[in-house]
Amino acid sequence: MADKSRVGRENLPIPDRQYLGLVTYDAKDPDTTFPPIEPLLPPEGAPNVLVILLDDVGYGAASAFGGPAATPTAERLQDGGLTYNRFHTTALCAPTRAALLSGRNHHSVGMGMITETATSAPGSSGLRPNTKATLPMTLKLNGYSTAQFGKCHEVPPWQTSPVGPFDAWPTGGGGFEHFYGFIGGENNQYYPALYEGVTPIEVDKTPEEGYHLTEDLADRAIDWVRTQKALAPDKPFFLYFAPGATHAPHHVPAEWADKYAGKFAGGWDAQRQAIIARQKELGVVPADAELTPRPDVIPPWAEMSDELKPVLERQMEVYAGFLEHTDFHVGRVIDAVESIGALDNTLIYYIIGDNGASAEGTVNGAFNEMANFNGLAAIETPEFMAEVKDKLGGVDAYNHYSVGWAWAMCTPFQWTKQVASHWGGTRNGTIVHWPDGISSKGEIRSQFTHVIDVAPTILEAAGIPEPTFVMGVQQSPIEGVSMNYTFESAEAPERHDLQYFEMAGNRGIYFRGWSAVTQHSTPWLPNEELPALDDDVWELYDGSTDWTQARDLAAEYPDKLAALQRLWLIEAVKYDVLPIDDRRFERLNPTIAGRPQLIKGTTQVLFPGMKRLSEHSVIDIKNRSFSVTASIEIPADGTVNGVIIAQGGRFGGWALYFSDGHAVFVYNLLGMVEFATTATEVLASGRHQVRAEFAYDGGGLAKGGGVTLFYDGVPVGNGRVEQTQPMVFSAEETTDIGEDYGMPVSAAYRGASKFTGRIDVVQIDVGDDDHSHLIDPAEISRVAISRQ
Repeated sequence: MADKSRVGRENLPIPDRQYLGLVTYDAKDPDTTFPPIEPLLPPEGAPNVLVILLDDVGYGAASAFGGPAATPTAERLQDGGLTYNRFHTTALCAPTRAALLSGRNHHSVGMGMITETATSAPGSSGLRPNTKATLPMTLKLNGYSTAQFGKCHEVPPWQTSPVGPFDAWPTGGGGFEHFYGFIGGENNQYYPALYEGVTPIEVDKTPEEGYHLTEDLADRAIDWVRTQKALAPDKPFFLYFAPGATHAPHHVPAEWADKYAGKFAGGWDAQRQAIIARQKELGVVPADAELTPRPDVIPPWAEMSDELKPVLERQMEVYAGFLEHTDFHVGRVIDAVESIGALDNTLIYYIIGDNGASAEGTVNGAFNEMANFNGLAAIETPEFMAEVKDKLGGVDAYNHYSVGWAWAMCTPFQWTKQVASHWGGTRNGTIVHWPDGISSKGEIRSQFTHVIDVAPTILEAAGIPEPTFVMGVQQSPIEGVSMNYTFESAEAPERHDLQYFEMAGNRGIYFRGWSAVTQHSTPWLPNEELPALDDDVWELYDGSTDWTQARDLAAEYPDKLAALQRLWLIEAVKYDVLPIDDRRFERLNPTIAGRPQLIKGTTQVLFPGMKRLSEHSVIDIKNRSFSVTASIEIPADGTVNGVIIAQGGRFGGWALYFSDGHAVFVYNLLGMVEFATTATEVLASGRHQVRAEFAYDGGGLAKGGGVTLFYDGVPVGNGRVEQTQPMVFSAEETTDIGEDYGMPVSAAYRGASKFTGRIDVVQIDVGDDDHSHLIDPAEISRVAISRQ
């Protein structure tokens, strides 16, 4: 086999070459000789690569960029590397990740928004074209060892089941040889749903025993990188470390949050002033940068109620501790790279946030963010929030901080995550560290850069050409611009001088220092009445004199604005941005959105042992009548207990289970109240059919309904669910048969969820009274409920 290190790398995989030299008859013949088999390696000198991508961190959150949360690891890398203060993302997690890993704009790879809102439009399909191979695939086919740890939010929802297809999974078509992490937008940091490769696994430690997901991911990454260098020291590695932190839920051990006790008593307005002062001292914003004003939809701190202010302070204390905790474990990974002697020739990207800080927690913040995602945020009253303040950050909370804190964490810019029009949504502090490849140390780079620039930078650093063919498919060009030209010169003219932005109708264009933007929709206002797209008001900013987008020049330079608006449209056509889609709730419905569904029809059959089925892998029972029927066998020697089927978990879901021989149907509304219906009789030993029927009240979304339990067709219990969740049960909890994995739906069977009888089959049937097409949050009832 020819030495692949010396042949062209434009066609991947590199073709094998047939040996055409002398072939002897007898291997013992003295003339028998063949060239040695050479392992596939990248070009000589190719560096190791470590890409660290944090989640939902605004530009002004980390101390490395003037923020209140201590990030000593980031500061350490700054001292030995370069700080980029004009690095940009897409304003949302899945699109940023798809762009990072492909070197293409997010619409180009089908990720116009998150996968759960995929439509049939090419730019929002959730499907990466095979003409746009990923960076890790290119590196793997050039001889790199590749591994990902943490969040993967690029799998279309209809492909998240145990039967795949796995084309979009990290170890499927993603190009990673090893994956340990989770599929989806977020995860419980104490009770995560994890995969190794494509196999679901359960962690072997509880939070009471010290478990936390970020620490676990760091442990696994450390083990992998040590093993890789021990067994294949000549092969460089590509390690992608993408923890779920600091995306909600904001989960962190209390001692980390307690470090910040009292530090946010001044509120978000005062915090913005303090942050920009530190940013100017550090030089990460210019000395003449202006602090942008607070949007009218965000109340000033002074107007927040005295009852709520201590809760709001604690929300920010928890978040700051969460970010510091994350940076600490990032530091452990970097220490491991250094301990094996690989740090100097490791190109590190530390991208502090995949978008701006998240404003998805409502003005008051959230104890359970799923309430807001279901249009039921009003359930969490200020009185309730005050009651649960001390639980924030712990196992009994699924918390998110207030919009005001998100805005402050995006200092000095306007707006937040999802608002792609303004820098608050898209500008993220980034550090590049590579001692062997960058002689400059501790310097700032202010050229405009974008997440699509990471892939071409790594390829250039490794001496690997952009592939022309991958797996026989001709590739479209990488759309990013290599950042290598900035490594040794702060004054080098920027090469990435044109970039569009779009997310949920929020859109903008950057061109040679100028930006034209329009803010169309607000992330935390689901009932917002949106203007027609043509009625949006555009703003114009001159970045050469206004670094923060503080002074709108639209009225002064209408011709300039019109030219940039036209340029935005040209770029939108080029990269599959059209049609602009500002629907938020509607796109959650696959029928309306036009994306495939794994489960069709009105019946689904499940079998014992099936577990960790995503919500997209199970027939949708929300906003309609349904029944669940199980064929089971009760042992002759005891009373049966445990779960037959459970969907969701501690913060929302439902289950059919047995308690001391009695069948129970329980509906858990957002972790705030459990509606339980219990059979009046113990089920005798032998084979039986157990059935729970839920008769939906109808008349819109989130309504209640009656529950009836049956043994072998005979009614044995009646009850009622007063209200239901209309949109989603959980972002990470799953459906399990025979045992409830993760956090249990009901506290009644916590610690004893394994079914002690035998299950033959479970069947879910849904009625034709489906109201889910009424995706109008204003229609969601907000009944008063008693909280347990």
